[in-house]
Amino acid sequence: MIQEVNEILLVEDNPKDVKLTVHAFREENLLNIIQVARDGEEALDFLFCRGPFASRSFENPPRLVILDLKLPKVGGLEVLREVKSDPRTRAIPIVVLTSSVEESDLVRGYNLGVNAYIQKPVDFDSFRQTVKLLGLFWLVVNQPPPPEAFKP
Repeated sequence: MIQEVNEILLVEDNPKDVKLTVHAFREENLLNIIQVARDGEEALDFLFCRGPFASRSFENPPRLVILDLKLPKVGGLEVLREVKSDPRTRAIPIVVLTSSVEESDLVRGYNLGVNAYIQKPVDFDSFRQTVKLLGLFWLVVNQPPPPEAFKP
């Protein structure tokens, strides 16, 4: 089943997890443009159309952000806080996909407005299946926010 092209921002510093996640999306024919940010600062630059991404427009937000919590430069929870506190980006769905087992991360994530929180499975097949289900729900089943949702 081929879907229209929509942008996904994958915020992940582990190259193996990036490769596995992209592979799982491709395996399911979720032919979306996947932008990878390797740290929280790069993710914020992308989402707020600044620095190397200044040519991007707020009018074309990613359909989904998949966010790790343990990131260099700016942590995932800070990225989440900044994105959900700005009316231009607040409606972008953010799914935390992390190895953190800290309940405090889970609580803070939901308090900051995360749309879903998933602990990364350590098993390769389980990881792939989890990413597949995540992609199918957010990119096929879920109704994305309309453009009006991004207006201040």
